[in-house]
Amino acid sequence: MTGWSDATIWTIIVALGVGTFTIRFSFLGLLGDRDLPDWLLRHLRYTAVAILPALVTPMVLWPNATGGQTDPARLTAAILALAVGYWTKNAIATIATGLAALFALQALGI
Repeated sequence: MTGWSDATIWTIIVALGVGTFTIRFSFLGLLGDRDLPDWLLRHLRYTAVAILPALVTPMVLWPNATGGQTDPARLTAAILALAVGYWTKNAIATIATGLAALFALQALGI
């Protein structure tokens, strides 16, 4: 149906499985029982903080819902959420504020 043979599909599945195992084993298997250097631990502390903005920024600046055009409601909600996050240092409050602001601005037709 897709034009790909069963052997090709299974080769891709096995290759992805081996790749996923290798990536996870490199951290869990090789480094799992060792103490990491302080400089690495200091850098890893910021990983979680960087992931959410990296996921949200493209949806704010170039949303598919508007055909890639910047939407004032999304931009305003993001700025408001950024301010609340900076002020409160609370991820739940930041997400809730951004969500509420976006829904409210879209309901107002902005």
